[in-house]
Amino acid sequence: MNFYVLTLFPEMIQEAVMTSITGRAITDEKISVKAINIRDYADNDYGQIDDYPYGGGAGMVMQAPPIYDAYQDIVKELGYKPRVIYMTPQGKTYEQSDAKSFAEEKDIVILCGHYEGVDERVLEEIVTDNISIGDYVLTGGELPALVVIDSITRLVPGVLNNDDSAVTESFEDGLLEHPQYTRPAEFNGKEVPEILLSGNHAKIDEYRRQESLKRTYERRPDMLESADLSEKDREFIDSIKSD
Repeated sequence: MNFYVLTLFPEMIQEAVMTSITGRAITDEKISVKAINIRDYADNDYGQIDDYPYGGGAGMVMQAPPIYDAYQDIVKELGYKPRVIYMTPQGKTYEQSDAKSFAEEKDIVILCGHYEGVDERVLEEIVTDNISIGDYVLTGGELPALVVIDSITRLVPGVLNNDDSAVTESFEDGLLEHPQYTRPAEFNGKEVPEILLSGNHAKIDEYRRQESLKRTYERRPDMLESADLSEKDREFIDSIKSD
């Protein structure tokens, strides 16, 4: 999996991805992350890649030519047009299903916007996916890009020490993950649920499923509408509602 990030702050991307799981994945050559400075494609000596918006208005807009030229260099390197994600608050809200879809690609380009946005014409030319990580506005697309890179990287085979981690956590089966516990068995007067110490894996699986259903009902009931639920799951949820 190769990531190409079109950005005004390449050092922000490169420094962040070299830590934790993404850093290990880069070292192990499971992924590569190349941050490309859009300013390197400016047609002036000052590295200016923005200008005033046509029609007036506050702020500046990122120009189309530098972004397009940077993208074209990536296309030449790869020999085909890859999927291009534009990080924008106007995009589709990012979900785990999107991460799984992107993880199937060999190469991903991520465009980080700034100022009042990007000239619409280059977006129409190169962008395949408009993605938002939430209904709020940040100063640039770098932090959202890092979120996307992290979420995709952990789905790349061999990146996680335990590949089962990627299929048993929140959102993977349409539910929130069950509570987790570790040593010590007692903390501030609170004990680990006895069932988890029983060694009865069938009962533990049943307990965890019920806790997952309960947590989803309490925190994200909207997710239950599309979750794959058995009749037993539905009966358990009904019992929670009646309590």
